[in-house]
Amino acid sequence: MSLYVGNLSYEVEENDLRQVFAEYGTVKSVQLPKDRETGRVRGFAFVEMSTEDEENAAIEALDTAEWMGRSLKVNKAKPKTEGGGSFGGGGGRRSGGYSGGGGGYGRR
Repeated sequence: MSLYVGNLSYEVEENDLRQVFAEYGTVKSVQLPKDRETGRVRGFAFVEMSTEDEENAAIEALDTAEWMGRSLKVNKAKPKTEGGGSFGGGGGRRSGGYSGGGGGYGRR
């Protein structure tokens, strides 16, 4: 089982998370998802600890704790559901809404 860590600073790095969670036990892995287009950290991570007791200690200490100017959200990660996270079809593109012509700055 792993932990979900949310509301992270966009400046956070994997080693930062390892150091913080190592205070509560052995960190087996850290996953820090990045945006495919920008390469920027997406603001959440998954941390796997060696034992459930270590995970519970980390949750107890770090959930709602202030770190890097943000209030952390730490809880047990929910397992992926079968079939992955679909956007309900439509290819994941936005549909409908306003798609007017470009810019508009300086137009009369």
